Amino acid sequence: MVNVTKKELILREIEHVPDDLFDEILDFIRFLKIKSRKESMETAIASESSLKKEWLRPEEDEAWQDL
Repeated sequence: MVNVTKKELILREIEHVPDDLFDEILDFIRFLKIKSRKESMETAIASESSLKKEWLRPEEDEAWQDL
């Protein structure tokens, strides 16, 4: 059995999709990309607030003063 990537499976499926569905597929792909970026940003913001306590410690200032 040949290993097929998910990308290859999606491309195979697209070959059989009626043309009138392409707009909807494109919208969905763009939605997923935006959703992924938003989730990444939310994670970064959450991490910043939890790490802020560590960054503001005097030990951190001392460790970075020579850079």
